[in-house]
Amino acid sequence: MSQSMNASSSPAEPRIVSFDDEPLILVDSDDNVIGHMPKAEAHLGAGVLHRAFSIFLFNDNGDVLMQQRAEGKQLWGGFWSNSVCSHPRRGETVAAAAKRRLEEEIGVEADVHFLYQFEYHAQFGDIGAEHEMCSVFIAHSNAAVAGNPTEIADFAFMAPDELDAALAAEPDRYTPWLKMEWPRIREAHWDAVTTPARVG
Repeated sequence: MSQSMNASSSPAEPRIVSFDDEPLILVDSDDNVIGHMPKAEAHLGAGVLHRAFSIFLFNDNGDVLMQQRAEGKQLWGGFWSNSVCSHPRRGETVAAAAKRRLEEEIGVEADVHFLYQFEYHAQFGDIGAEHEMCSVFIAHSNAAVAGNPTEIADFAFMAPDELDAALAAEPDRYTPWLKMEWPRIREAHWDAVTTPARVG
């Protein structure tokens, strides 16, 4: 990995951008809205299906930004994951939420490009679960990254081949959704990542 937050980058202002009682958008398996539920509650037990998104941020060298989740996260605290993950809020589109969250978590303003959507379920022991209708985006930027310490313990850019090898060698260090999303991007959407026209 390169460019660790602890080594060479300044952290963003430590503002709180996530709240346990913020309402998540509950959906069915066709992504129809069926209600709302506080975030902490939606992740208890087996979890309740809700909208979410994942973003993979690339620089012009083709490296992808990885983040280590803050230890205080309800689920998978301290695990490494993709650049940004979160949820749209009531009345907010997923794309608008993704752009907002890039700035809130890593201090980067960039366009996001939708790749695909999928439903997944991942259990985190007895603590709770992620059950998400997740939209996966990519973004490109060479802007300096400033990790919000209320969300991120550390971050680093990784070359794609390096991430491939790390996921194979030490899968238990990484979040389950990353391990589902990254291979699919590599296999089915890599042209979208590498197309020069997408680089802003």
